[in-house]
Parts: sequence; C-alpha cells; structure tokens
Amino acid sequence: MGYEIDFLSVGDSNGDAICIRYGTPGLGYNIHITDGGYADTGQRIIDHVNQYYGRGARIANVVLSHQDGDHIAGLIPVVRHFDVGAVWMNRPWLYAAEILHAFHSNYTIEGLRKAIRDAYPLLVELEEAALAKGIPVYESFAGSWIGSFLVLAPTRERYLTLIPEFDRTPSSYAKPLKGAIGKLFEAAKNLASFFETWTTEALQENPSPTSASNESCVIQLGVFDQKTVLLTADAGPAALSEAADVAQAFGLLLPPAFVQVPHHGSRRNVTPSVLNRWLGRPVQEGSANKGVAFCSVGVNKPEYPRKRVSNAFLRRGYPVYKTENAGEWIRHAHDMPNRDGMRPISSVAFTSSYEE
Repeated sequence: MGYEIDFLSVGDSNGDAICIRYGTPGLGYNIHITDGGYADTGQRIIDHVNQYYGRGARIANVVLSHQDGDHIAGLIPVVRHFDVGAVWMNRPWLYAAEILHAFHSNYTIEGLRKAIRDAYPLLVELEEAALAKGIPVYESFAGSWIGSFLVLAPTRERYLTLIPEFDRTPSSYAKPLKGAIGKLFEAAKNLASFFETWTTEALQENPSPTSASNESCVIQLGVFDQKTVLLTADAGPAALSEAADVAQAFGLLLPPAFVQVPHHGSRRNVTPSVLNRWLGRPVQEGSANKGVAFCSVGVNKPEYPRKRVSNAFLRRGYPVYKTENAGEWIRHAHDMPNRDGMRPISSVAFTSSYEE
C-alpha cells in the first residue's frame, strides 16, 4: 500500500497541519487529515486537497491531536467544506463526572462540565461543525483504529488524570499555581553554550516537563504493509513511552519509516531513552538512514527544531526536514505517483557547537 504525507506551513508561528493520502491504484485512496494549524490554515488545507488529492474529494477521517489553538482552528473550515467520514477528537467536558473529585467541592457535575466546555470554544465549534453535518464524532484513545492508523496514546485512564492539569480547566487540586513558577523559571534562563559530537549527546533524560495538554496528544501509528508512520503531534516523554507500550502490545514497536518530530523539535518532548525505544540506539556515523523525520516549524521560529533534538534524530538514522517557508509544504511518499514541480530539499545539518 502506498502513502504520501504532506506537512503544510502554518505561517509565522509553530503549528501542525498534516494531509495524508494512502491506498492502492485502482482500488482507491483514503484521505486522512491530522490537525489544521491556525484559522487561515484551513483554506490552505482545502486548496491543497483540491489540487493534489482531487477537487471535492471525500476525507475519510479528520483527527485532532489535542485542543491547542495551533492545531484545531484550521480544521473547522475543513470540516465545513468537505464530505467527511468521521471526526476524531477528545472532549474533556465529557468526563466531568469521573474527574469531579479532583476539583474543589463548590462544583457540581453539570457545573464542572459547563466550565470546561466554556473554556474550549474552538473545540466546541469543531464539534458543532461536525454534528451540524451529521458527521460522527469519536473519542480517540489507545487501541482505536482510524482507517490504517492505530491510536497508541493516550489511554483513556491517563487522559482523565491529565484533564485537571490542563491550563484552561478550572483550578483543581492538581495545579494550584497553574504552572506559573515553571514558566517564570523558563523565561529567566540564559543561553548556554553546548558542544556535541556524534557520540556525545546533550539531550536530557529528565527535562523540565511539557504541558499536560501536550502529554494528552493523540499519537497515531500508520501501518502500511511492512512500513509504519509515527505521528506524534506535541506529545512529551510520558505519552511517547505509553505509545511504545501499546505499540509493543500490538507487535508494532519497530523503527518507523517516517516519524514526526514532537512539538516542533522542543527539547522538553523527547529523551534519549524514548528515542532509543522508538528509533533504535545511535548508529555509526555515516551509516545508511533508517527513515525520515519531519518537523513543522513556523517562518519566524528559526531556533526550531532545537539543535540537540535534530542531532539526536540524525545520530539514530533519521535526518530531519522542516517546513520553513510561508505557503509551502514538504512531502514524503512511498509507492505513490510523482508530482510535477517537486524539488528536493536539504535536511537539517548535524550541529556540533550551538547556544540554547
């Protein structure tokens, strides 16, 4: 089975908009959209699908990885425009009864449900856009199949433990300071100089934690005959470790042919042990590549992916390619027709000396 993966530029800042088509000539193709960037990215996705996948094509599945604005806003016009088979998204207010104990006693189940729902207007708008057209909306928890993609994370149980820690949910016992100290600490840090070789690694095994919202990301594994495609969104080490456990249980924990660099190459989202588990241990310098890594990067975000992250992927046999020019996109394909006008691009170079 062939597949093609297009990472679209989402503009000045970081965000994700991923268009995927897979199938077999003569038998047909499925279109799979994961995340939609910002509001104006929606039209870019519409134009891209019409031009390269067929005008007015049916989208089998639309998947939202998590509720952050740089992933959700552009999906709303996409769902309104196309014939869509299903929308997959996790809606935290659905679980108010199960997480009520994590909040202060002045909340009723209905009051908490409304408070959480009111905190996520874009999530509500996406849900309503789908339901208005009769499009089913499904939960996306580990073990679910979305076409040829297996959801590896989050498990339902872990997702429920994360909801009280989301930045937008009401104050709970889990986050009395809403992460303010951590954010101030990050802002106060000065740049430091680093030097890496192929055999020395600056990537930390225990970085400062990423957000609970990021750790709630839907991680998907596309399975196409003997090749796999790993979509990580903004997932952090906890989610990626859980995803590896689920993949192992399904007999699918093997180095993927394609992997998305989590959270635009943030140094808080991957660790050496997590990468070793998913991609394998570092290879000898000059060895053949095992796969390809894509990283979605905003036009005005030249510091991404972080050098220690791109170095870590490269030394494990995964050169990193990034989106960087406004209005453009990058493509990875296997056993799919060539496209006119495509040009090769260079991967991110291994960098020995840098400041972060």
